[in-house]
Amino acid sequence: MFWRTVRGMIPHKTARGAAAMERLKTFEGVPPPYDTKKRVVVPQALRVLRLKPGRKYCTVGRLGHEFGWKYQDVVSRLEEKRKVKSAAYYERKKAARKQLADAKKNAKVNEETKKQLTALGY
Repeated sequence: MFWRTVRGMIPHKTARGAAAMERLKTFEGVPPPYDTKKRVVVPQALRVLRLKPGRKYCTVGRLGHEFGWKYQDVVSRLEEKRKVKSAAYYERKKAARKQLADAKKNAKVNEETKKQLTALGY
C-alpha cells in the first residue's frame, strides 16, 4: 500500500522514476536483516511536532487493515517478539558498558606503562 502511494507520487514510467522505484524498499514489519540495526527517526516528521494537539491521525497499519490487509496481527505479534529480544540485548549491553567503566576506574597502571601509552597517543 505504501509502495503504491509512493509510485503515484513519482513519474514511474520514465527511466529516472523507474530507477527511483527500484531503489525503494518496503517491508511489512521489520525483517531479519534490519531488526538488529539501530533505529533512526526524522525529527521534522514526528507526529508530536507536526500535528496540533487534538488533531486526528491514522497509521498505515490501521488503514491497510481497514482495506483488507490480513497481516496486522502477524506483524504486531512479531513486533512484540522483537521488542522482548531487543530489551534483553539492551540489558546485556548496559551490563557490559558498566563492567567496562568499572574496569577502567579500577585499573592500576604503573608509571612506565603510562609513559608508553602517552607515547603511543593514549
